[in-house]
Amino acid sequence: MKVFLMYRDRDFELKKELPWNQEALFQDLELGTLLKTMAQDDEFLYQVSKEAVFTSLNDRESILYRQEILKDCMANPDVVRQLYTLSVQAQEAPKGHYWGTFVHFPNAILDSSVEVMSVLMDILKSIRAVGDTHSGAFVSGGFQRFWEMIREELSDDYFETVRQHLKDLKFNGGVLISAELTEGNKGTDYVLRKSAQTKQRWLERLFGTNAPAFSFYITDRDESGMRALSEIRDEGINLAANALSQSTEHVLSFFEMLRTELAFYIGCINLSEQLQHIGEPLAYPDPTDTGERYHCFQNLYDVCLALTKKESIIGNNLNCNDKSLILITGANQGGKSTFLRSIGLAQLMMQCGMFVPAESFQAGICTGLYTHYRREEDSTLESGKLDEELGRMSEIVDHLSPNALILFNESFAATNEREGSEIARQIVRALLERQMKLFFVTHLYEFAHDLFVHKTSQMIFLRAERQDDGQRTFQLAEGEPLKTSFGEDLYEKIFCESKQGG
Repeated sequence: MKVFLMYRDRDFELKKELPWNQEALFQDLELGTLLKTMAQDDEFLYQVSKEAVFTSLNDRESILYRQEILKDCMANPDVVRQLYTLSVQAQEAPKGHYWGTFVHFPNAILDSSVEVMSVLMDILKSIRAVGDTHSGAFVSGGFQRFWEMIREELSDDYFETVRQHLKDLKFNGGVLISAELTEGNKGTDYVLRKSAQTKQRWLERLFGTNAPAFSFYITDRDESGMRALSEIRDEGINLAANALSQSTEHVLSFFEMLRTELAFYIGCINLSEQLQHIGEPLAYPDPTDTGERYHCFQNLYDVCLALTKKESIIGNNLNCNDKSLILITGANQGGKSTFLRSIGLAQLMMQCGMFVPAESFQAGICTGLYTHYRREEDSTLESGKLDEELGRMSEIVDHLSPNALILFNESFAATNEREGSEIARQIVRALLERQMKLFFVTHLYEFAHDLFVHKTSQMIFLRAERQDDGQRTFQLAEGEPLKTSFGEDLYEKIFCESKQGG
């Protein structure tokens, strides 16, 4: 049995190799906040959510396939949580049994496999019962296929057949084995036989004719005889024990995959409930094909900031379709970095099949997401900050492919204005020639002004708004780069207010 709730044609693999830049993305986009909310202190949910978020889908059909399944889960959260609980119970079934441990003792393997399989059958019956009751509420192709598989594979005939086999394998009436004798009367070619199930009436047993047979008895104190008989029994049931053990493994693997794939959707449900409690909107994004320059959204906000502050966050509206460079300047603490983080988070969430933190969102699928953020001073650095920035940029370039999305935040500002502007200008032009898409937050006026003077149709310039009294709106609007970032506003706020307070 297959689950197919994450991919249309394959299983979701845990412990798959994650992107080489996962640590940078984790730090720059503050992904820990997002993942902790999805996990709700469940380590398994955290692990699955992390791997799903970092394992991007790179085609529109795959994103929409998972997105439709998520819509089903959001519409039926109690049913999905019930399925998840059943899958967890199934994985707990082997605990307390010797199953799979005493691999050299067929009798122990068989007995424990019978016990575990009996528990698993009960759980499979529960899953079918859930499907019989609730499958009509699920409309996605993935869940419809899942419920159809449950109905076809887990029929009444199937459960009755398994029940009878498990009953027979308990060998309550003893074990019937055939064998051949070799030199020295050593047994070989042991074959487990099915015992006759019909019971004779007492008159038939009394007067009936039976085939000639020989028997022997072992006394209670004959340890050697008991050991020899036990070895013969193990030889006879060995194949049956291994077959049932493998069947049990197969059923357990189904439950393991069901739990793993449902864990992602449980994480999404947990996240949506927290955001709904805050009062923030959610939208199912419209992904466009790789290479199409789309970025259009309403009320896009930083989901991690909202989760941290536990209150609604001011979002942004923007239509930057057909643009490859979005350059962002403006007042200090005006919301530029927050906006940049919201872009990266929304892209990751869209490309793993999730909803996004916005009222509406449309964006092109990127071949990779990269961040180049200014780092705090590190005393362990063996070279200067500019060398460190250029080294990270070189590493990013080594991994780039056309139509990647790169987020720059105050990059190349570790040197003087002229040198930093020239470095940034050359890197941006080279990346645009290689068909990359860039969001670039900067305070380098020479760099921003030069691009604005020579701007092309593929560029758009945004500026963090500042009111006349110095108040920040924390929203971005199209605007020409200015020479000042209004740092004096911060000076007056910090020092003048402290003097008044003093």
